[in-house]
Amino acid sequence: MVSLRNITKQFNGVYALRDVSIEFPAAKVIALVGENGAGKSTLMNILSGVYADYEGELVYQNDVVRFQGPRDAQDYGITIIHQELNLIPYLSVVENIFLGRELITPWGALDTPKMKTVAKQLLSRLKLELDLDTPVSQLKVGECQLIEIAKALLVESEVVIMDEPTSAISESEVYALYDIIRDLKASGKTVVYISHKMKELFTLADEYVVLRDGQVVQQGLMAEVNEQQLVNMMVGRTLAERVECGERVTDKAVLRVNHLSLLHPLKEDMLLEDLSFELCKGEILGIFGLMGAGRTELLETLFGLRGKPATGSFSFDEEEVSFFSSPNEALRWGLALVPEDRKSDGLVLGMDVRSNLTLSVLSSLEKLGVLADVQEKELCRQYVERLRIKTATDQQYVGHLSGGNQQKVVLAKYLATQPKVLMLDEPTRGIDVYAKGEIYDLIREQAAAGLGVIVVSSELPELFAVADRILVMCDGRITKQFKTEEATEESILQAALPDK
Repeated sequence: MVSLRNITKQFNGVYALRDVSIEFPAAKVIALVGENGAGKSTLMNILSGVYADYEGELVYQNDVVRFQGPRDAQDYGITIIHQELNLIPYLSVVENIFLGRELITPWGALDTPKMKTVAKQLLSRLKLELDLDTPVSQLKVGECQLIEIAKALLVESEVVIMDEPTSAISESEVYALYDIIRDLKASGKTVVYISHKMKELFTLADEYVVLRDGQVVQQGLMAEVNEQQLVNMMVGRTLAERVECGERVTDKAVLRVNHLSLLHPLKEDMLLEDLSFELCKGEILGIFGLMGAGRTELLETLFGLRGKPATGSFSFDEEEVSFFSSPNEALRWGLALVPEDRKSDGLVLGMDVRSNLTLSVLSSLEKLGVLADVQEKELCRQYVERLRIKTATDQQYVGHLSGGNQQKVVLAKYLATQPKVLMLDEPTRGIDVYAKGEIYDLIREQAAAGLGVIVVSSELPELFAVADRILVMCDGRITKQFKTEEATEESILQAALPDK
């Protein structure tokens, strides 16, 4: 279906891809894997027409082509579902799905009823029910991810590229996507699948291609490799066993929440209802729940993003306080939140790495109103080295980094505030397997230093890897809590399911 021949791409003199040659056959699912920064997204952006300036040849169905834009690639039959969402926040669900491909009546007007019918059918395939007139800005990240997938399914493409399509969606929606991928394959389409979730790759893929440092290091049949071999190809080294921290959990509560409730701002429903829990110094508390369980709303309420409409009581570092009215107030007390959506909530994409990393601690880096450039540069250097952020220079735009390295910048930004409690909402979303291990080590390191850490994750293996205790949420309530060593995936999922 598609051949890439000797593809080379540079950004500011740094090679993102070097002499890459790959073939993507028809009626196959090909897993494209590699660490963050290996060049996967750059390669797919060339294939989907985002980048027209590169060296080498792109051969599509035996014709040499060079797409001048994504619409050009779509017209040929190549569609990409980006890891980073590309929706227009203030347009509705149906308007986003049909953007640029609107249906028109014979009289030249928008055929809105027909578009809504088609959109409803697409979302139904993905097990998603939404008001199609809702602005995308009011939706959760996972819902937006499914709308991106629906957009791609709208076009009858021969090649569908999926870049981390399940990074923010629930288990049931993942299985619905699996069925769609199998249907695409059965109808002769080519699916290029990028994911850091090994279980998905071995479930879906026929073949694999491994990129490392912008070059192809191995390709072959999935049936001929195991997970450890694939990981070793990606990182170029054997992953060391992760060492658990010692007895670090104290009996001193750094955060207590009693009977927290939060009313929905638009409906007569409760977003959060009668939540009570505590977090001790040195403890890693995992929170699990399906989409809509209220996990993100809980963290946002504690961090002051919801103002002060919450009821209940709250104590921080053994001092009774009212719920914070702003993130600035939360940060002053020592509470930090790494948000779920790094792109819109965690970073200023038009600023460089250094400016983003130090944005939360500017007051400590200025003297008489002037920013201390040497101190700022040194602080940035320390965190770039400590978190192994791959960047050519601290002056590189953060928007040009890979997703995993962007996430590390967000982590560094909040660690620089020296928090007492660190809250992480999906901290490894879109991060490769080796970088995940680094993030897990960092979480344990912070807990060992006496921080209380809250980790919200949709991946149960992730919570089993880092958490001391796991709270399960459903419909805005805590339904169960487990000591991690006593929990099973089955018992946690059972507690996460609604009664009806």
